[in-house]
Amino acid sequence: MTEGVPATELDDDALMEELTHLHDTRTTTLRHGADDALAAHTHRTQQLEDEYLRRNPGREVDPGRTREGARQR
Repeated sequence: MTEGVPATELDDDALMEELTHLHDTRTTTLRHGADDALAAHTHRTQQLEDEYLRRNPGREVDPGRTREGARQR
């Protein structure tokens, strides 16, 4: 199975491009992809998301996207 460039080797722009593409194709892969395609998609998404979080530990969190924020709505 080809995994592409390791997430740790992507620059920030390439990392975001790959994440955006994977999120754009997730529903189609879930609904219509073979089991191995879905597993590969899930694995690659996890790699890229883990790398994003490693690079951005202090990322801005929208208060509306927390449990407390949801309760206030």
